[in-house]
Amino acid sequence: MVDSTVTEAREAELLANVPAGLFIGGEWRESESGGRLRVFDPATGRVVKEIADATPADGQAALDAAVDAFPAWAATPARERAEILRRAFDLLQERKEDFALLMTIEMGKPLAEARGEVGYGGEFLRWFSEETARIQGRYGANPEGTGRMIVSQHPVGPCFLITPWNFPLAMATRKIAPALAAGCTVVIKPAELTPLTTLYFAKLLEDAGLPKGVVNVFTTSTSGAVSEPIIRDPRLRKLSFTGSTGVGQRLLEQAAQGVLRTSMELGGNAPFVVFDDADLDKAVDGAMLAKFRNIGQACTAANRFIVHRSVMDEFARRVTERVQAMKIGRGTEEGVQIGPLINDAAVAKAEELVGDAVQRGAEVRTGGQRGEGVGTFYEPTVVVDVQPGSAILREEIFGPVLAIVPFDTEDEAVAIANDTEYGLVSYVFTESLSRGQRMIERLETGMMGLNVGVVSNAAAPFGGWKMSGLGREGGAEGIHEYLQTKYTLTASPFA
Repeated sequence: MVDSTVTEAREAELLANVPAGLFIGGEWRESESGGRLRVFDPATGRVVKEIADATPADGQAALDAAVDAFPAWAATPARERAEILRRAFDLLQERKEDFALLMTIEMGKPLAEARGEVGYGGEFLRWFSEETARIQGRYGANPEGTGRMIVSQHPVGPCFLITPWNFPLAMATRKIAPALAAGCTVVIKPAELTPLTTLYFAKLLEDAGLPKGVVNVFTTSTSGAVSEPIIRDPRLRKLSFTGSTGVGQRLLEQAAQGVLRTSMELGGNAPFVVFDDADLDKAVDGAMLAKFRNIGQACTAANRFIVHRSVMDEFARRVTERVQAMKIGRGTEEGVQIGPLINDAAVAKAEELVGDAVQRGAEVRTGGQRGEGVGTFYEPTVVVDVQPGSAILREEIFGPVLAIVPFDTEDEAVAIANDTEYGLVSYVFTESLSRGQRMIERLETGMMGLNVGVVSNAAAPFGGWKMSGLGREGGAEGIHEYLQTKYTLTASPFA
């Protein structure tokens, strides 16, 4: 076990160093109302910090600052923007233990996973620092030979970024880094449940030398009231949101008024397909990663395990054995693999989905119960023989519940996998090259893991099809979400 005295002292010191105000125009300030927002540790239920609770006036001030800073930042040489992002990456490596502990405190994930998120989130800073100097256009004669065409790329303008609670650092860097690389200024609103990491990251950007007003952060308990005036302001040119599909749809309606550029990373219902020729060792390892990373609270988490009937019992036996060995507890404790869910509503949802599946004929092999004592814990769970029509097959679980559905033919597996309004990511395990290629063609998802259980990478385009969203984050594609194209025709120099 970690020495609780040292841990408590270190936590107190860290929390004292996290800013409690709004970051607007390069200054830390209180909200207009003086209101406070309480942040909780889901493992203990205790309040860990009180921070500023922004009003619509505060949101407007943040946008004002981003608008004022935009011309100078857009004109900043690409190499200078790149160097600031690189300094931010280096500072994050120096402070990785602080960021990991902070995420464990406010979100609940085990420290080992939080350290992994620091590594993943940092890669967006490094990747887009490298992409900054590679924004390209083109030049050439028009087909008629009467002129020359110049195609150039320009920053889209002030951006509003809304991040979720489940990956507090990575979701912030995944949006901020390409925006800054492209020459845009931003206003960012972190989730009410996990705002501390973003505030601490804003402090890091200060230390990296980011000019005032380029990044502005507000925290609020009234997201809709503060966000809507920003989205409807004609000076805003870009909206990026990660969260539920329902909220994303409402934001798209608001964004339509100003015809904003939008990026939407929304819900998922990921299929995890195990064929009869799969290497079960690889499949089980992949399942544990795809399901239980971040306590199952990820849009990329495998939601439906579609397993060939001939290997279902063996697959279920192996994953059940692995799940039963998982340690549950507060993320700061040594060896913990399953921390708390984010709040009571998340626990209640897991209970409801498992209960519905059992009523329809499914069998719980392990888990299926709310954790005892304080904190919002739910046991890691394996449910087999889930029947068609079960809510757990339609809804995003967002918890540590592995639900298994049998299939007999490849066409049946594809039909089950595609039977959802979502299309973010899919996972397929097969030793057949031709079958793997067919799955790439047939599964309706924006990403796919073939014999792997984790697909996220800063160098790859992250995003989905159908109701899972619009646009891409990461990869060469990510920076283009923050650029707009201009075509110029000049007279031929030989006319």
